[in-house]
Amino acid sequence: MSSPLSPATVDALRARTPGVHTTTHFNHAGASLPSAATLDAIHAHLSREASIGPMEAGAAGEEHTERARTLAAQLLNALPTEIALTTGNSPGWGAAFAALGPWRAGQRILVARHEWGGNLATMRHLAQRAGASIEVIPSDASGRVDPRALEAMLDDRVRLIALTWLPANGGLINPAAAIGQIARRHGIPYFVDAAQAVGQLPVDVAELGCDVLAGAGRKALRGPRGTGLLFVRQDFLPRLMPAFVDTYSAPLDANGEPVLRDDAARFESSEASLALHCGLANALREALEIGIDNIRAQIDRIAQTLREQLAVMPGVSVLDQGIERSGLVSFNVAGMDALSVRRSLAAQGITIGSNGVAYTPFDMTNRGLAQIARASVSYLTSDAEIDKLLAGIRTLKH
Repeated sequence: MSSPLSPATVDALRARTPGVHTTTHFNHAGASLPSAATLDAIHAHLSREASIGPMEAGAAGEEHTERARTLAAQLLNALPTEIALTTGNSPGWGAAFAALGPWRAGQRILVARHEWGGNLATMRHLAQRAGASIEVIPSDASGRVDPRALEAMLDDRVRLIALTWLPANGGLINPAAAIGQIARRHGIPYFVDAAQAVGQLPVDVAELGCDVLAGAGRKALRGPRGTGLLFVRQDFLPRLMPAFVDTYSAPLDANGEPVLRDDAARFESSEASLALHCGLANALREALEIGIDNIRAQIDRIAQTLREQLAVMPGVSVLDQGIERSGLVSFNVAGMDALSVRRSLAAQGITIGSNGVAYTPFDMTNRGLAQIARASVSYLTSDAEIDKLLAGIRTLKH
């Protein structure tokens, strides 16, 4: 049974995280703070490269790469052959989308209102030149994507359903599994952007019913920046032809012809940072040891406490929608733009995020929001840090 982490456990985790001693960090949704062990794993491989040569150190790095792949598969309830290690969420998602092949006039892509702006840019760049359309699935009264509205939109021209599970501009959690049931029933490819979910929520790709799922290493997983995970369902893989291959993803046969790998590593390259893979492997190990259910319970407790205290603060509007919520807490301060709020808090040693329309253009436009301030928590976040953030907001001149 899952439960929030004990104060002693949190203290021990914080003691093994150098960054908590130098900053009050509320931008875990941008990038979280790595543990000392994750940093040590990266440094150890860099030292091997410096000592015996980068290529010669490759064998040890490859071992950690495969360990990261195996641990990622465990985290997502997938097969190791269904996992590609990428350089980030967007590169993985974009590579899988590009691998769908050319689009035709009249084909449709259905997205939730909360779709990540980077994904929308990728879709528009490739699809709209061919005359394909991107259409928004309506949301329900809580703000979440509405599965019933999605089903009413379906026809034989729908080629893809894309969902950002946890939006970048607030705490809403979309019903990803309910969308997946509809996609599977109608045989429509289903891509899930799980950048904010992986490491924060339990993720079961079988339960989600997705064909592709992308995640980031630098966010809730507390892995190094420049790492990501890409799940591709094994029986969906033959439908994807990568736009770029090399001697790792498609080695040449005896006749000099490229032979595309038959696993998700067809989306990898021989030119990868093995040091970062070492760090990612350690971050995955730590998350699994703590327990994702326990992480979820702890983050939920902390985020709910922060929301409740912000909601009663004069001049502060909490903007989170949905029924079930994540560790992203969005708010605005009356009379101040979000960037000024972020800069003023940074001057006090407190880091938060601030998002504009480009992050989630459909949702921000629909709700009449030009910007939001975002305080995102981790299971590392302490009550003292929440008190410091609230005190910092009270000092703002608005």
